[in-house]
Amino acid sequence: MELRKVAVLGAGSWGTALGRLLALPQQQVQIWARRPELAKEINSYRENRRYLPGVLLPARVRASSDLDEVLKNASILLIAVPSSALQETLEKINGKVSPETLIINTTKGLEPKTFRRPSEIYKAQLSEELYQRVVTLSGPSHAEEVARDIPTTVVLSSENRASAEEAQDLLMRPHFRVYTNPDLIGVELGGALKNIIALSCGVAEGLGFGDNTKAALVTRGLAEISRLGIEMGASPATFSGLAGLGDLVVTCTSKHSRNMRFGILLGKGKSCSDALQQIGQTVEGIRTTEAAYQLCQHKNIKMPITVECYKVLFEGLSPSEAVENLMQRSKTNEVEEGVKDWS
Repeated sequence: MELRKVAVLGAGSWGTALGRLLALPQQQVQIWARRPELAKEINSYRENRRYLPGVLLPARVRASSDLDEVLKNASILLIAVPSSALQETLEKINGKVSPETLIINTTKGLEPKTFRRPSEIYKAQLSEELYQRVVTLSGPSHAEEVARDIPTTVVLSSENRASAEEAQDLLMRPHFRVYTNPDLIGVELGGALKNIIALSCGVAEGLGFGDNTKAALVTRGLAEISRLGIEMGASPATFSGLAGLGDLVVTCTSKHSRNMRFGILLGKGKSCSDALQQIGQTVEGIRTTEAAYQLCQHKNIKMPITVECYKVLFEGLSPSEAVENLMQRSKTNEVEEGVKDWS
């Protein structure tokens, strides 16, 4: 059987976990780490001690800081970089990837000012032929659990059905179930916007609030996500699926969630900069909150949790004041337009 090469761009916890998942007998995996010392450490210890400690990597997984070496002869390319680094990464690989290469995107986020989703950044940077090979992966999937073969379900979306189904076949495992969904807008927005709500749930926990508060944030947060998503052209059904409710629940309830842990620190009185330094990794919810706030202002969409989260992150509002603002809003009806009313 011919040996296939998988290139993974991004040596964080998610890139490492998916690199391990893809290290089948017929597949050689090479992970690109920007820092040579991290690549050396992964190869020396067979473990990513910084981002995924305690997970032994098979011999078929190697790391390198040489991007050209990682990309050479790769038939599968998995991109697992923060949203802030996606544009730069795509610029670096431009012209170095074969049109036949299957590209799996795991980046979640929303770009401030432009409001571009990851797929829109791919579309602007790649040829149309190569863009048709891009598939986005989302859903409730913490790297720490995927790397330990804990049963997980995810969803894939693409503008090209054949590419999505090819990626589905590639990723399916007994412990890793993969669905497809043609609603690329909804899948991407669900994966990005849930980080705002997770951050807010963390703040609530840091303030000492309980399950009632978090349940309210998750429920009303889902309403905000759906409201914006539908306005942007997404299918309502997507937000009750893996990329919507599924990802929202796991991110708002888990100790693995960086966004939630960051929010807890804010709720306990830490500044944004101190909380970020303590987390030590990218907290996507910060950038996404900025973009979602700008977008809801631009489109005049009601997103009160997002607005208060933005004020805490960017305007110096205290978390306790943000809670007051949310709880003392004018009374309203829970149901959305089109749902049965008193009439």
